[in-house]
Amino acid sequence: MNRRYGLALIGILTSSSALATEPVQPIEPYQASNQAKVELGKKLYFDPRLSKSGFISCNSCHNLSMGGTDNMPTSIGHNWALGPINAPTVLNSSLNLAQFWDGRAKNLQEQAGGPIANPKEMGFSHSLAVNVLETIPGYKQAFQQVYTNDQIGIDQVTDAIAAFEETLVTPNAPFDQFLKGDESAISDTAKAGYARFKSVGCTACHNGQALGGNSFQKMGLVKPYKTDNAAAGLSAVTGKEIDRFKFKVPTLRNVELTYPYFHDGAVWSLEEAVDVMAELQLGQKLKQQEIGEIVAFLKTLTGDQPNFRLPQLPPSTNDTPRPDPG
Repeated sequence: MNRRYGLALIGILTSSSALATEPVQPIEPYQASNQAKVELGKKLYFDPRLSKSGFISCNSCHNLSMGGTDNMPTSIGHNWALGPINAPTVLNSSLNLAQFWDGRAKNLQEQAGGPIANPKEMGFSHSLAVNVLETIPGYKQAFQQVYTNDQIGIDQVTDAIAAFEETLVTPNAPFDQFLKGDESAISDTAKAGYARFKSVGCTACHNGQALGGNSFQKMGLVKPYKTDNAAAGLSAVTGKEIDRFKFKVPTLRNVELTYPYFHDGAVWSLEEAVDVMAELQLGQKLKQQEIGEIVAFLKTLTGDQPNFRLPQLPPSTNDTPRPDPG
């Protein structure tokens, strides 16, 4: 074996072995298998005509220019209604074991249908949203191309939106580069923060590619979390008292961009979020230097943000129902 090749191979195997022992794995770019479906889903994601008011789109609460969220404690929906819970980021949401804080949607397609028919969000109904799309020739043609069916159905609408959302992964974060062997990708402070993140126990819940999203945990495990927010968490889905105040662990990917934090959006700074979580979930009171190190690590988790041309939405016709803001 060529010596140089042999040394390179040993380096790759050593790096792979080291990576396998880490609680966090890099995110890889997404390769779409049906680009036409993705493009259709992108249009639907940005189209406010799927709402009763003709003003709210998926992007309103999951803004792809703002880390896939709206940077509000709770979102503003139809008729300026305040939502009951903080809007989770859509970025890397395909890596979640379920969708919504309480996990009531098993996948992205099921989640996509929820806001359309929620009176406090997009304020429409599935049938009315489909009726709007049926009157727009550009959509009729696109659905025909993707689904080879003359009729548009809500399952096709949500399937296309989900296909687009699956592409919204954020690879190539500085921390991913570090995991792959580039020691210079993050600072010594961030390295110390990652070591402390592991040693104090954060990786018990924040692990895997998304550093979260793969389990439900009680908010306030060691000490109770005080909030005015009425969300019950997983118990609203299971009906079990033992699941009360259990929420899906949020991803920490791009967490620098997705403030405010927690299900009630009560905390605006990463420093405070780290401090609160260490005390309530782990029973530890961290020093300011320790908090600063962990925050430096968390800021290395911002990956490549979605970067594409905004879709040109097909025009309405005289038959398209008019917006109803009331």
